[in-house]
Amino acid sequence: MNLKTEVCIVGAGPGGIATALKLSYLGIPCILVDKASFPRDKICGDAISGKVTTLLNRLDPEIMQRFHAQPIQTDVWGVRFVAPNFKTLDIPFKAGYVRNEKMAPGYVCKRWEFDHFLVEEVRRRDNIQLLLETPIDTFTRTETGFLLRSESKDLEISCQLLIDASGAHSSFSRQYAGLEKDPKHHAAAIRAYYRKVSDIPKDNFIELHFIKSVTPGYFWIFALPNGEANVGIGMRSDIVKRRGVNLRKELARIIAEDPNISPRFKNAELIGKFEGYGLPLGSKTRRISGDHYMLVGDAGHLIDPLTGEGIGNAFYSGIIAAEQAEICLREKNFSDIFLTSYDVRIQRVLGSEMKLSYKMQQIGGNPLLLNFVTNIVDGNRKLLEYFSAMYTDFDLREQLVKPWFWIKMWLRKS
Repeated sequence: MNLKTEVCIVGAGPGGIATALKLSYLGIPCILVDKASFPRDKICGDAISGKVTTLLNRLDPEIMQRFHAQPIQTDVWGVRFVAPNFKTLDIPFKAGYVRNEKMAPGYVCKRWEFDHFLVEEVRRRDNIQLLLETPIDTFTRTETGFLLRSESKDLEISCQLLIDASGAHSSFSRQYAGLEKDPKHHAAAIRAYYRKVSDIPKDNFIELHFIKSVTPGYFWIFALPNGEANVGIGMRSDIVKRRGVNLRKELARIIAEDPNISPRFKNAELIGKFEGYGLPLGSKTRRISGDHYMLVGDAGHLIDPLTGEGIGNAFYSGIIAAEQAEICLREKNFSDIFLTSYDVRIQRVLGSEMKLSYKMQQIGGNPLLLNFVTNIVDGNRKLLEYFSAMYTDFDLREQLVKPWFWIKMWLRKS
């Protein structure tokens, strides 16, 4: 079978689907292809940031109405930081909030459920041709774009613009676009599902435990529906290698032995098994476009260096890619130089945030400094309000990584 399209998107995860949906609402038809059938599991922390809900609401408020109509998510209202000295800070995403499940600033939803929900949204759009169970084996540059061939060789797709959203293991990203793995800007993580973890925080605050053995990185517990939780640890890959850390054994050890964690797992039940995955972090600026192509989400190494959250940036980059595609089609220009506009906008919207997250990641790698900061913030109402506001106030986040800010706060507390 031979197909022809102006835009072909490879990868039906959140980034690829965001691209396809935005193109659809812009009136631009496309082909969306993925090697999997849905629903399918995707190893992930399952956290859905406010970026995703905001962008879906902008695209079509009815999408979020359909999302809320399904009991597949927990609403999240803040984050619980636990320092190496076990001091705990509960920081709401919005100070003085009133809980309303349909207006939450974030959610936790298994990717099995969330990605399937997004695929069903694609099926509602008659100008998106969805091809599942179709692994793409080769990408060949042509005079007018790209020619894609399926692994079985029975399908060819020719397109003017290729958008690669095929994830952290994208062969196109590595082999054609040249985005090789850099261990200093990459993380390794292990995820598990548990049932009956005790003492889940009020209003489903996500938990980030900065345990000395896994810094710079953290142990997490994210509450899910039906009494389940996503549990895991993540560390930068170069440090994992340098220290010789076995993340699977370390996760098991923390759950079994850590004095602050293990009591909560006394009656917990493991669902399935431990699963590992890699996270290409956005702490290094890379070129993610070229002649007739753009990279979206994990394929473009756009994961937040501090939190390891990738869904929000994948979604945002997909929306930007779709808007850039509209310009390319209108101007009939798909050149390397013209597509630098995509990189410029990604850096403007996401780049500064990821650089700041990288600075905060480096601070998080020092347990003594983490304890120092936590001691200053603990009980300081004004500082807690600062931390709450930092999720929406980028300028304030920049202040929080400057040493003089903390010296001033320490002197005030003293």
